[in-house]
Amino acid sequence: MTTTLAIANQKGGVAKTTTVASLGAALAELGHSVLLVDLDPQACLTFSLGIDPEDLEVSVHQVLTRGTDPTEVILTTEDGVDLLPATIELARAEADLLTRTGREHVVKGVVEDLDGAYDWVLLDCPPSLGVLTVAALTAANGVLVPLQCETLSHRGVGQLLDTVHDVRRYTNKRLEVWGVLPTLFDGRTNHSRTVLETIAETYSLDVVEPPIPKTIKFAEAPAAGRSILATSRSSKGAQAYREVAANLVERAARPRRTRGKAAAAAGAGDQG
Repeated sequence: MTTTLAIANQKGGVAKTTTVASLGAALAELGHSVLLVDLDPQACLTFSLGIDPEDLEVSVHQVLTRGTDPTEVILTTEDGVDLLPATIELARAEADLLTRTGREHVVKGVVEDLDGAYDWVLLDCPPSLGVLTVAALTAANGVLVPLQCETLSHRGVGQLLDTVHDVRRYTNKRLEVWGVLPTLFDGRTNHSRTVLETIAETYSLDVVEPPIPKTIKFAEAPAAGRSILATSRSSKGAQAYREVAANLVERAARPRRTRGKAAAAAGAGDQG
């Protein structure tokens, strides 16, 4: 069965796209078939995997708004993963879908149309809590929240969890919060760890280990059109994503938790 994981955080600059690309490559190294879906109109994931969005005639926009067959749009990348790419046209999707019946299910429909062709589908959500993010959460088995270990980085986590709660109530009862993935982590300071502990305690979220270290190697990878697993295979960042990917595979194999810590965080509003 396909495991669909949404990578979401409405705050920008938290290494969300880097996480999608790197986890995708790491899962492929482990022998899994992987599809990455770029749902961000900025198309950073598409660009970072060596594809110029301006060269594309069709993208995920046509798949979501016009019903184009996703297999006609999916591209193969050098990192061993397939990509459903984005272009700036996707910025119109929010308006195009806003008045459409069943708009929350458009991404789920795409995943279902692929009929189990992939072991993993990773959804790169836009930095907002609009229609596309809600549609991604509706399609997903789980949501992973990349979080920069800085004081102000967690201010939007509560809003995201409120959205997850609404999705669980109305469109996707199976959705679980898989946890927070600490990114841009500076192990030389106590500050990063303190921020991470505050998040875990405040929102009762699991922390996905290991933390992703802060390194210039991540900035170099998109320029090469590859993930860090290809450009700096032995770097600490690449190894960290490999370990996270292995932990996510183990997590996906567990029986669904009926009321674990993460699920309780997303459903806390049920008590009110």
